[in-house]
Amino acid sequence: MAAGKSQISPMPSLATWMRAKDEKWFQPFFEKHPEIRVCDARKGEVSIFDMDGLLLTGGSDIAPEFLHQEVVDLSVLDKDVDIARDHWEFAAAENVIARGLPIFAICKGLQVLNVALGGTLKLDIPGHKLSEQKDRDIQPLRTEAKATHRFESVNSSHHQAIDRLGNGLGVEAWCATDDIIEQVRLRDYPFALGVQYHPERGQIYDALFEDFFSRLNNNR
Repeated sequence: MAAGKSQISPMPSLATWMRAKDEKWFQPFFEKHPEIRVCDARKGEVSIFDMDGLLLTGGSDIAPEFLHQEVVDLSVLDKDVDIARDHWEFAAAENVIARGLPIFAICKGLQVLNVALGGTLKLDIPGHKLSEQKDRDIQPLRTEAKATHRFESVNSSHHQAIDRLGNGLGVEAWCATDDIIEQVRLRDYPFALGVQYHPERGQIYDALFEDFFSRLNNNR
């Protein structure tokens, strides 16, 4: 992945901050689109003013100072919060939303998007961080009738989720067994889709990535 975007490059630039261990999951999707420059802020400086879209991926819990809620019990949060990443992602989200650029938010990324829009989180939920749900599409969903992307079951494994929705977000899908929000879209916005599950790990989610990547190309 490139660390930054050339000022003379005609390629659309996708900005992200991605953990090293997650690269193998996303690489097959990136390889289908060599015309898109992927810029990883973990590896080097990425100007949020030069990007054409934002991919928010999974990671450790959001640091407490970025949340719009009191954290009564700090022990429920991951010990390896990444404050530098949080600073960059919230600044990037604010920038792209102001410019109307495409956003695809996954797992922690969905939570970042929700908090960036003023929402809050369920900081620890039981029964969702199970190993068998991580790579298998077994968690049943109920989906809003107007949703573009619909899945009967998904591979959702996590211990936090949306509580109060951020401003402008609409729920597209939720867990059929306990109503945990699994898919949202920012209303009255060109393209901002957030999912709690992990499409990069599955075989049924190509359409999500293709939809997002097409928005990057159209944005040029």
